[in-house]
Amino acid sequence: MASLNPLSSNLDLRKAKHLLRRATFNYTKSQLDTFVGMSAVDAVNSLTNDVAYILQEPYDPLPEGAPDGYWTSSNAHPNTFEGQFRKRAYITAWWWHNAYNQVSLKYKLSFFFHTCFTVAKDDGAGLSPFYFDYLRLLDFYALGNIKELAKKINLDNAMLDYLDNTQNNKNNPNENYSREYLELFTILKGEQIGEGNYTNYTEEDIQEAARVLSGFKKQWDRNGNIDPVTNLPTGYADINQHDTEDKTFSSAFNNQVITGRNTATTMHDELDDFVEMVFAQEETAKAYCRRLYKYFIKSNISPEAETDIITPLSEILINNDYEILPVVTTLLASEHFYDEDDSDPMDNTLGAIIKSPLQLICEVFSLFDITYPDPETESLTFYRNFFHWYVSGGFFQPAGMEFFSPDSVAGYPAYYQEPGFDRNWFSSNTIIGRYTLVSSILTRSNINANLDTVVFVENNIDPNDARDPNLLVSALTDLMFPESIDTDRVNYFKTFLIEDSNDYYWTGAWLQYINTHSENDKNTVKTRLDSLIVALTNAAEFQLM
Repeated sequence: MASLNPLSSNLDLRKAKHLLRRATFNYTKSQLDTFVGMSAVDAVNSLTNDVAYILQEPYDPLPEGAPDGYWTSSNAHPNTFEGQFRKRAYITAWWWHNAYNQVSLKYKLSFFFHTCFTVAKDDGAGLSPFYFDYLRLLDFYALGNIKELAKKINLDNAMLDYLDNTQNNKNNPNENYSREYLELFTILKGEQIGEGNYTNYTEEDIQEAARVLSGFKKQWDRNGNIDPVTNLPTGYADINQHDTEDKTFSSAFNNQVITGRNTATTMHDELDDFVEMVFAQEETAKAYCRRLYKYFIKSNISPEAETDIITPLSEILINNDYEILPVVTTLLASEHFYDEDDSDPMDNTLGAIIKSPLQLICEVFSLFDITYPDPETESLTFYRNFFHWYVSGGFFQPAGMEFFSPDSVAGYPAYYQEPGFDRNWFSSNTIIGRYTLVSSILTRSNINANLDTVVFVENNIDPNDARDPNLLVSALTDLMFPESIDTDRVNYFKTFLIEDSNDYYWTGAWLQYINTHSENDKNTVKTRLDSLIVALTNAAEFQLM
């Protein structure tokens, strides 16, 4: 029986690795050491603080000589700035820097909300400041209320542009947004039971929802409307373009009638009634819980998990009026999360998800303490050379992830496309992008990132283990892989340290370096360690979490 009961034992290294990978984008030995010995409940709760931004806003160092600088907080009209494509990329660099440097659930859940309420930054999201506001909206509600986010997203300027609702008028209805709101963002379709009729809504419901959503417009001037709760710019209500008649929904929504409003102010009340109606459906809660399960646990939801995990989680979500933390903390502290509720070796949870390119690069950089340019003191090198040219263009794209710009409003196939789900990250087109991540950092100076494998071993591996190639490989794989490896795998990886020699070759080389710390002796061991780390990060075991 799948169980949401809290894990009764304290976290060992294996379970600490599992939690840290699934719950954050920051994976370090020091944080693992903190988790080991903690209860699952305490460890999860330690990740729920609403951390502040390390980097307050993005900076555009171009044009050189007269940078646009902190353009997202400028009083100038958003369309007065050139290079909007570049600026949107710099906004994602700002988000990545904050997410990567925080040990918190906040950014894992913020990205989860991006997969639920998708806006692709380079496919109709509009001007770059609007995308900045969109990401801040996701961050604001990341540890908060799903239903409130589902209300606020309707007035988000990037969303209004992206799915054309700014063009939805009473005399010229546009159903694009209302369709995606039901089909992809909230309740989802369910099984089709007739022509234009799904389990959870009908085509007529989409039409009625479009009428509710008519007249909400993008606000070009970001100073024009500020939401009093989020303090973020929003769109506005145009009563002259709104359908003020009553809207009648199908039996899927208990034939509810939403009263039409006839003022710009009360249009918001009508919209609120619509969202409350959608979120009053049990299937809406279950839809979010299934998505959380696939995001944090694994893509396959068994009938047992549907009954014992999804249903009670949806009850928790409803009973807490759609606050997300009670659901997520229950799930991440549960016996089911740590695979302690059954003895089926073919139904593992640990190591059951292929890392996304985002998870992969964050884990590599944080685990190996890879340095990169400081965005506040080396802005041009960080935003343009390092992130835009290398991380976004040189890694994410070849690895199959257009960062914050998926191909469709459905989002990244790894989170919705059956039957592959996370296996969609791997293909003949993406494998080279993943497998050259570490080797490119070690060999290409123009990446502006530095990995010192010798310093990493000195700082993270017990000195007695570092001198023995067998113990060193075991210590590294225990740190890097979800599960321990057998002797054959240890012997394989050991060859990168000793090649055709005996174990004492590595022991002698390492001790020589420790005794002298000369550059020549360091280069000798670094060459071997570089090869080993590349092999370990490219191993199938490291691609899993």
